[in-house]
Amino acid sequence: MTVFTEVLTRLLRHDPGRPLVTFYDEATGERTELSVATYANWVAKAGSLLVDELGLERGDTLRIDLPAHWLTVVFLGAAWSTGLVVTDEPADGGRPDAVVTGPDGLAAWSSYAAERPVLACSLLPFGVRFAEPLPPDVHDVGIEIWSQPDSFVPWDAPAGEDPAVALGTVRQTQDELWEAAAAGIPLGSLGGDRLLSEVNPASPPGLSSVTGPLATGGSVVLVVHAGPDRLEAIAVAEQVTDRFPRVGAEDS
Repeated sequence: MTVFTEVLTRLLRHDPGRPLVTFYDEATGERTELSVATYANWVAKAGSLLVDELGLERGDTLRIDLPAHWLTVVFLGAAWSTGLVVTDEPADGGRPDAVVTGPDGLAAWSSYAAERPVLACSLLPFGVRFAEPLPPDVHDVGIEIWSQPDSFVPWDAPAGEDPAVALGTVRQTQDELWEAAAAGIPLGSLGGDRLLSEVNPASPPGLSSVTGPLATGGSVVLVVHAGPDRLEAIAVAEQVTDRFPRVGAEDS
């Protein structure tokens, strides 16, 4: 049996200070880097917010309606550490138990905030609050996450057979998710390598860009809004050893 908390614990024991998630937004100039320990702290805070503050329970569904961003990786970890199922249910016709969204999703999700938790991320550097007030009942992650503890253990911890992902046609339990990641599907064994990705990690094609490095002791460099030349410069500066998706992977 393998669950997310076991994966993260192994990383913390091995080298808590090394980079795990590095994020570049070339439209704003932001570069944010989370070490293993810092990532674990953010995951704990987000998990506590979801469970202790907002009342979500093991088996509930969480829609992470965020773009490719370091907070997307944080909320994936928070979901898996608390036994939530990451889903892509839509606003119209879907029934996720809670939603995490960004500025672009506020219009679609704010009308549901009175009936289910809707959390909003400003996506500004350092995870700060929105500059303007949010719609009624919408939770500002940039305000509410900071009061949460740096470590968090849910009272009803997930098990290996618990559902972890329901994205598109992808349905995986915690066991299946981490067994596939450790086996290098579809990335191949990274063995501590540094992976560059432009794909949203909360999407079916981008999921393994995060689970692969987590399971195999690697790290991910997530880049958005970069042209080819800048992307290559980032790859060199960050000592990238692999790309996602791999060139020609669709033909393999």
